[in-house]
Amino acid sequence: MTAEIPPTLKVHPADNVGVALSPLEAGVSVEGIRLLEPVQQGHKFALHDIAEGSLVVKYGQPIGRARKAIAAGAHVHTHNVATALVGELAYRPADVAMAASAAQIAGDQPTWRGYLREDGSAATRNEIWILPSVGCVALTAEQIAREASLRHDDLIAAGRIDGIHAFGHPHGCSQLGDDLEGTRAVLAGLACNPNAAGVLLLGLGCESNQLDALAKEVPEAARSKLRILSSQSAGDEIAAAGALIDELVAEASKAHREELPLSALCVGLKCGGSDGFSGLTANPLLGRFCDTLTGAGGRAILTEIPEIFGAEEPLLERAVSRDVFDRAAALVNGFKRYYLDQGLPVSENPSPGNIAGGITTLEEKSLGAVQKAGRAPLCDVLDYGEQAVAAGLSLLESPGNDAVSSTALAASGATLVLFTTGRGTPLGFAVPCLKVASNEALAQAKPHWIDFDASLTLREGSESADDAFLARILAFASGERTAAERGGQRAIAIWKRGVTL
Repeated sequence: MTAEIPPTLKVHPADNVGVALSPLEAGVSVEGIRLLEPVQQGHKFALHDIAEGSLVVKYGQPIGRARKAIAAGAHVHTHNVATALVGELAYRPADVAMAASAAQIAGDQPTWRGYLREDGSAATRNEIWILPSVGCVALTAEQIAREASLRHDDLIAAGRIDGIHAFGHPHGCSQLGDDLEGTRAVLAGLACNPNAAGVLLLGLGCESNQLDALAKEVPEAARSKLRILSSQSAGDEIAAAGALIDELVAEASKAHREELPLSALCVGLKCGGSDGFSGLTANPLLGRFCDTLTGAGGRAILTEIPEIFGAEEPLLERAVSRDVFDRAAALVNGFKRYYLDQGLPVSENPSPGNIAGGITTLEEKSLGAVQKAGRAPLCDVLDYGEQAVAAGLSLLESPGNDAVSSTALAASGATLVLFTTGRGTPLGFAVPCLKVASNEALAQAKPHWIDFDASLTLREGSESADDAFLARILAFASGERTAAERGGQRAIAIWKRGVTL
């Protein structure tokens, strides 16, 4: 039975703010107090008087300090709360044993229908990808993909292959050092993704990101599915590329979906355009699924390192070893140093959309964001472009930008991205992207963007929502098209860090 949603929520017993689950007018009494001013949906109000300089607490954790005295019943937001974040910290493991690895769930696992590759990996799609080594041939790659899709329309319509896609980008030349290495690493990682049954690496010929160096970055086990073409060396590069694509299609069309256990899934965890409901509905929903997946022996990848600032210590406490703890702590501090070296504060977040949706500080945003990873032990730390091989939860080096971080997740092996949002976005990525709305209004307004409404958690309870969410994940993993796929939204973005020559 659907329950009536209460007007407000106190997330944790230690909190000194409540959250409006629907718009509240001044003068109404909630949580035993009278509101002094209107409070928008997803925004916060003081549950009792908060002295100037005192900590403001949500999720049982500090989300900032009061800029001035805040009276009980007052709206709590950017006008009266400031971040308490500082720069790098000396993280120390607690004086207790490290977190235990996730216990394997006994008994039968839920199943899905995917493609089992020769190397033992599992794919949610059976596609041909064209990866340009350089931006100069990005539009050429798109032309090749369009023509090949028309040529093989019968196989696509019959489900023998799931599509032929080009992923253009503006990089690969005029780059140096770590910047060039990062571009090469993420493209090589994408070439490894199980969803790509065949890959054409398309170059120009004179770029910094030379094709032979790029191909060497692809692990030996994945090189058999590669074809390589330098446009300057080919007579008619469109015809030459088309012939190579035809070879890849012929091989890929032999694959068939089969029943696979939940443990065969590798998912990326992502949030974008968050609001005050993201940490209450959508992100905890992902977290509970993450616990189920990692408990079954599957892989989950968490990234967006700058959106961990202020919530990193509880996450670090879940490390399974001192080595994992140290690498995760170094990754967080390294990102803080990345900001500081540019003369920027580590708290340069949340975005205008986040603020409009009720998020006040980066601490609040981060404490909501890390809930996507549930309570799973932290098993590994990955460099940008590195493959996730360990069962359990991995932490991946990448900034928070939606396109950049989602691309990084795919390059590390995620075959499905679970993307929560309170504001909405149509953008999709290299692998299927399941959009999860944090609030009912977004889900109803944008059904062509949204795949699941996490406000079901408030209306019907977490158990019902969890069951429905798992069913949708398994359906999308088994071939049902996400909203972004139906809309033709497929893109990548590469993390550009260095100078441009």
